[in-house]
Amino acid sequence: MKKSVICAALVAAMCSPLAFAQSASGDAYRPSLSTGDGAWFVSGNVGRTDGGTAGRFGTGNFDFLESNEGRDTGYGVTGGYRWKVSDRWGVGAELGYVDLGNYKVRNVFNDEDVDQTEGRNALRGWTAGANARVNITPAWYVGMRGGYFRASDNSTDYYNTIGQELRVRSGRDPERSSWYAGVGTGWNATENFSIGLHYDYFRAKSGTLVDEDSGAEIDGPKRSTALVGLTAEYAF
Repeated sequence: MKKSVICAALVAAMCSPLAFAQSASGDAYRPSLSTGDGAWFVSGNVGRTDGGTAGRFGTGNFDFLESNEGRDTGYGVTGGYRWKVSDRWGVGAELGYVDLGNYKVRNVFNDEDVDQTEGRNALRGWTAGANARVNITPAWYVGMRGGYFRASDNSTDYYNTIGQELRVRSGRDPERSSWYAGVGTGWNATENFSIGLHYDYFRAKSGTLVDEDSGAEIDGPKRSTALVGLTAEYAF
């Protein structure tokens, strides 16, 4: 239910103002820039992940009041260049890095939990893509982004709660190349600085786990996840 409310609110925030953008008048997107000019920007975001268990878009389970099921704090940093293409639109390119928190392995080869006491792997990696912003008013923007996501590998050893090695290891390359996409809305505090609420989804395939004693191979932890949080941007 919470997931549906979050998704519906973000979709409404994106679509509703776009329906009126064409009929509105005035130079809302960075009036100091001429159409065709551009500027560098840097941004950072921090928020709550959905636990790293999402197998496909929209399957996250957000609960901002609990920390179970691997939900954690995620963050990202991005830099890029955006051109002003009309009185309201800016379109650009971006490069970034994201760390989406930790996950735990559960019920790998039997009904018992498996804990990684020596360390946890976070879903993390590099992003390269495109972004766009439309300023509905000089103070109110809607942002969109998406592109290529190169996730971290799944190379680790697994241990139980007392630190005994379980002889479970990572298997073949999990084909780390995938994609990301996001949408959000917020407030332009000045022409150069903005802050808003964004939803970003990162699709990463699951790796494989191998039992070293039996040779059995199964799918590893689901690695796709999403991040809902605050994004701040400074444009030069």
